[in-house]
Amino acid sequence: MLPADVLRQVRRLHLRARRVVQTLLGGEYHSAFKGAGLSFEEVREYQPGDDVRTIDWNVTARMGQPFIKRFIEERELTMILAVDVSASQRFGTRLLSKRAVAAEIAALLALCAVSNNDRVGLLGFTESVERFVPPNKGPRHVLRLLRDILGFEPQKTGTNLAVALDFLNKVQRRRAIVFLISDFLSDGFSDAFKRAARKHDLIAVRTADPREQEWPAVGLVRLEDLETGQQVVVDTSSRAVREGFAARARERVAAFTKLCRGAQADLIEAGTEGAHFDALLGFFRKRDRRRRHG
Repeated sequence: MLPADVLRQVRRLHLRARRVVQTLLGGEYHSAFKGAGLSFEEVREYQPGDDVRTIDWNVTARMGQPFIKRFIEERELTMILAVDVSASQRFGTRLLSKRAVAAEIAALLALCAVSNNDRVGLLGFTESVERFVPPNKGPRHVLRLLRDILGFEPQKTGTNLAVALDFLNKVQRRRAIVFLISDFLSDGFSDAFKRAARKHDLIAVRTADPREQEWPAVGLVRLEDLETGQQVVVDTSSRAVREGFAARARERVAAFTKLCRGAQADLIEAGTEGAHFDALLGFFRKRDRRRRHG
C-alpha cells in the first residue's frame, strides 16, 4: 500500500498529464509515431477532393462511376519507458528534481500512448533492473505505471545503463519505441546503447540541472555523491576550479550528443527548470516534420 502523500502525487500528476495530453500532446504524438502500415477498410463512392490515386478502377468499371479504396492505419505500437531511478536522479536546485522531471515526462508519454491505443511498459533501473512492467493498454494500466514511477523505492543507489539496455533487448524482442530517461551519469554503456538503437526506436531523454554544468563562486562547498556517499570539499571561489568543472561538463554533454548522433537515436534535453513539456512538444513536431519529408 502506497503512503497517502504518494497517492495524492499520483492523482495530481495523472490529472495534470491527462489535461496536457488531451489539449496539446495527444495529436502531436499520433503524428510523430505512425503505425507499421495500412489495412483496407472499405470502398466508397468518389467525392470531390478525394485523392484520385485511391480510385479502385475495377469497382469503378463495374459500377459505371468512380469508387475509391479507404485504408486505416495499423498502429499497435509498443512503448517502453526505461526510467533511471538511481540516487543521482534525486538532485535538483531549480523548480524540480531530476526524478520529478522524469516522472512527469513518463506520465505524459504513457497517457499519449494509451490515448492512441498503443501499449506501454515500464523498466525502472539503478545499477540493476529493479522493476519491469510488461507493455499493456488501458487507463488502469497507466495508473499502475504512475504509482510505480512515483512510489517505487529502489534497493540500490548506483547507475548501470548497460545492464538496463541489455535486459531491455532480451525481454522486448519486437521493435518498440523506447524512451530512455536518465541523467546518463554513467560509464561503459556506449555499446549497449548502440545495440538498443539498432533494434528499437530509441529516444534518449537527458535529465539535467544547471548546477551540473557550472558552479557559482560561493566559497568552500562540501559536495556529496548521492550514489556512493563520497564527500569532497571544493573551493568554488577559484576561477580555475569553476572553469575546469564547466569544461568537463561540456565535454561529457558533447560526448553523449555525439553518441546519440552516431547511433541515430533522438535526444531530448529535459532540465529541472520546468520547461520539459515544451521540450517534449518540440520533439514530437520535429519527428513529424522529419517523417513528412522522408
